[in-house]
Amino acid sequence: MESFFGSMNTELDNGAVFETPREAQGVIFRFIEGFYNRKRLHSAIGYHSPIECEQIAAAA
Repeated sequence: MESFFGSMNTELDNGAVFETPREAQGVIFRFIEGFYNRKRLHSAIGYHSPIECEQIAAAA
């Protein structure tokens, strides 16, 4: 979890101030579902994205 939060803070930190908790939730959701799980390469899984790793496992 610490690694995830470190990545999120580094890659999402643009100094934005959120008007509402709902706005912050939307930004975090888009980060996780749109970038972290679908595009970001993870060294622990052979430099694949999590979704790509799942697709490889499903095809095996």
